[in-house]
Amino acid sequence: MNPEQRALWDNIQSFELNDPQAAFPFVQRLALENGWKLPFAFRALLEYKRFIYLCCVAPTPMTPSDEVDQVWHLHLIYTRSYWQDFCRDTLHREIHHGPTKGGQTEDTKYLECYEHTLTLYREHFAQEPPSDLWPPASVRFAPLNFRRVNLNQYWLYPKIFRK
Repeated sequence: MNPEQRALWDNIQSFELNDPQAAFPFVQRLALENGWKLPFAFRALLEYKRFIYLCCVAPTPMTPSDEVDQVWHLHLIYTRSYWQDFCRDTLHREIHHGPTKGGQTEDTKYLECYEHTLTLYREHFAQEPPSDLWPPASVRFAPLNFRRVNLNQYWLYPKIFRK
């Protein structure tokens, strides 16, 4: 990192998403909504900050892992924190979340952006991205079927696959 990048990274690292006045802090909500243990949620939060740093220094778009994307989604609904405190006052730039438009061209684009994100991660942080938070592209882009479910109303059972 050059001095300007180091200053940016220091600002991002010191940005606090957990409101000390909140009875239900950001990271606890993140853990609860994703079914994560609290230490994993804290690690995902750090990886989100690393991802945002890469978005700021990269000349091309970056693509997050699914776990990092979940942190980003939650941060986006804290609109004042995200747009004012983080983007305007900390990053001094807007970082927009651009979802896919679908189709093979978009699939290829996001796959390539993800691979580039992992490469840039290694270059800027001089380490491998943690595989439990940054899986290989083949895992990251495997077909998924997510749905938000109220666990107070439904039981979830694993599917039994038969060939």
